[in-house]
Amino acid sequence: MNLEEYLLKHLQPSTVKNYLYEIEKYQLLNKRTATYDYARVMRYVENLRSRYPPQTIERIVASIKKYYDYLIETGKRTDNPARAIKLKDSKETPIQLQDLFTEKELQSLLKPRVERYPFLAKRNQIIMSLLIYQGIKTGELIKIKIQDIDLEKAQIKIYGTALTNNRTLQLKAQQILLLHEYINQHRKELITFRTKEDYLLLSKLGTPTTIEDISYLLSTYNRKDFGGKTLTTITIRQSVIANLLARNNDLRIVQEFAGHKHLDTTEKYKETGLHALKTAIDKLHPIR
Repeated sequence: MNLEEYLLKHLQPSTVKNYLYEIEKYQLLNKRTATYDYARVMRYVENLRSRYPPQTIERIVASIKKYYDYLIETGKRTDNPARAIKLKDSKETPIQLQDLFTEKELQSLLKPRVERYPFLAKRNQIIMSLLIYQGIKTGELIKIKIQDIDLEKAQIKIYGTALTNNRTLQLKAQQILLLHEYINQHRKELITFRTKEDYLLLSKLGTPTTIEDISYLLSTYNRKDFGGKTLTTITIRQSVIANLLARNNDLRIVQEFAGHKHLDTTEKYKETGLHALKTAIDKLHPIR
């Protein structure tokens, strides 16, 4: 299996094209990339930061991570030196009112459906429930481990990103049974020799679920079902936060829930006129 074939198993063709370009450039500008450690990869990334915007750097880093995942898959490496790279200069995506989802639309995303890979169905349900009920970011989602979940207390510990704080959130009643079944049965069926740590969400190869895996999952939903709205983890999260503020919840409560490091990040949801959603949208996701 060559690199392109590997990427096509995990990503959309358009994404594969971009990733291949970045990987080929990475290999061309660097010698012996297959043996690089974290410091050498970061040196390359730092050289690019003065020339490209954060979004471009994010794409380059994502492609490099996939390159090393491929080397692991083909037995050429046992670790991914780029996995720990976290960019701290990324900015929150601006809120687009037209892309926010109603409660009914969000709830429809939780309904079981026919999956391309049936053995990933429970995992996918958990991904969607955590996005919709807890409103967490993708970078937080992929870091969750089994020990971060306390089913008896109905709580989940979220480890923040460069833009968010660590926090503990309540689980919904329906999530408790779903997580219990997944952890005690379905996740065990996904474990392979590639499974190294107790990450909650595993891919079909037994490796930790990636941001790209989650993006692909969302891309399989039909946009026509939501009036052509853009379905991403960002628009889901923004819809959840917007709903809290539309219901006149205290700003600091919403800040704690969302994990915002600064209160002005939470305030911007009000500043963009989100109070108008009370009349423009039937209902948004309620968090009680």
